[in-house]
Amino acid sequence: MSTASASAAVFRPGTVLADLLPASRARDIALVVGGAALTGLAAQLSVPVPGSPVPVTGQTFAALLVGTALGARRGFLALALYAMAGAAGTPWFAGGTSGAGGASFGYVLGMLLAATVVGALARRGADRSVARTAATMVLGSAIIYAVGVPYLMAATGMSLDAAVAAGLTPFLIGDALKAALAMGALPAAWKLAGRRG
Repeated sequence: MSTASASAAVFRPGTVLADLLPASRARDIALVVGGAALTGLAAQLSVPVPGSPVPVTGQTFAALLVGTALGARRGFLALALYAMAGAAGTPWFAGGTSGAGGASFGYVLGMLLAATVVGALARRGADRSVARTAATMVLGSAIIYAVGVPYLMAATGMSLDAAVAAGLTPFLIGDALKAALAMGALPAAWKLAGRRG
């Protein structure tokens, strides 16, 4: 394949970063399992937040990165595997915990939905520029909170104000830093892929 045609394939509409690997069923299985494992490993980067049952973790960043890099279908499957295995007892939720129904499980469900949405947007090129990546990460984070905060209210009996104070506000600065990392990493990965193509 010539350099020009390889470059055209790299930047073809509807392509996500994972599509740059040789296509096979084994590739897709490895990407799904790897995405779930990455999210589980990132969840172990966990810092308790005083007054909140929800810790600061790396799993939200991993979930958005997995969705964006793998696309909607594989991103959904990776986060579904992560959620189901954790609910069944695999100790890879935040801080090595497992099980469904905890106060922060809603965030895990939100990550599943967010990975699907950001993956669909990535297929439309939302991860190829700094500005579009930033918007994609903000939307993904908003989806996580839109599921996680009401779940936190239901699981703990908190009021909306208390749930926002405990399950949203303390995480905004960290989310901004995670978005900044993604804004640099994803467009740079596409540029690198274009040079190698």
